[in-house]
Amino acid sequence: MEEVFATADCLYPQEAVESALDQLASAIGARLADRDPLVLCVLTGGIPTVGHLLTRLVFPLHLDYLHATRYRNQTAGGALTWVARPKTPLVDRVVLVVDDILDEGITLHAILEECRKAGAAEVLSAVLVRKDRPRAVDVCPDFVGLEIPDRYVFGYGLDYHGYWRNAPGIYAVRGL
Repeated sequence: MEEVFATADCLYPQEAVESALDQLASAIGARLADRDPLVLCVLTGGIPTVGHLLTRLVFPLHLDYLHATRYRNQTAGGALTWVARPKTPLVDRVVLVVDDILDEGITLHAILEECRKAGAAEVLSAVLVRKDRPRAVDVCPDFVGLEIPDRYVFGYGLDYHGYWRNAPGIYAVRGL
């Protein structure tokens, strides 16, 4: 796994990702600061994004999580599996779903639909990175940190076979 990191292309160094997180937090704050939102972290990739965002969001909010996945440490998505749903009731809440990446859109689309079905008053979404590619479904995040090319990426929550979520930047695997 060390050779993957050593040979990867750095798309965004840590400083650029931190700047994008600042901008995400600013945009989210401008829209939600007075709305008492429920922030839902999409596990597992969304943990670093939410963790970095929380200290930048200087307004009252609630935090919960959900776990819906298609990848399970693979490089291609399969069927959507719900591992955990939010414990906090969504009825009449403003909900912000935060994930690491918008790739094909299938996972995010399903999560947003579930939040609406659960009675949320408004459902918004934020992703650290949006991949430049055709989507399998029509989904457009309300807040986007960075745009990336259609390559397999890792770092800041994004993984390569379960590894390198902790990489200090956004990197693209060579040859994939």
